[in-house]
Amino acid sequence: VQLVESGGGLVQAGGSLRLSCTASGSIFSINAMGWYRQAPGKERELVAAIGSGGSTYYPDSVKGRFTISRDNAKNTLYLQMNILSPEDTAMYYCAAATGGSSYHEKDIDYWGQGTQVTVSS
Repeated sequence: VQLVESGGGLVQAGGSLRLSCTASGSIFSINAMGWYRQAPGKERELVAAIGSGGSTYYPDSVKGRFTISRDNAKNTLYLQMNILSPEDTAMYYCAAATGGSSYHEKDIDYWGQGTQVTVSS
């Protein structure tokens, strides 16, 4: 499975971005998916997860601002990010799991190469 992210960039605080992740290869094996991010000097963290049935999870840090969705017909995962702040600046990674959970890094089987999001104040 290959995951390719796009949509990152530079945005002012309060702005929005939509990230996309297109999957290819043995996509039939993918179950849960998610978006993670890693800021300089910090550990990688989950920002959104979605199950095969469409159930979603967000940590408190992004709840109400970020929305994860998937279009199975297009093999694409999205992350709509609104009301961005400088604290959201990080490399964002698309992640896929063959199991039922994408909540923890240990669950992830495939990673994208990452797309940089920079929010200026």
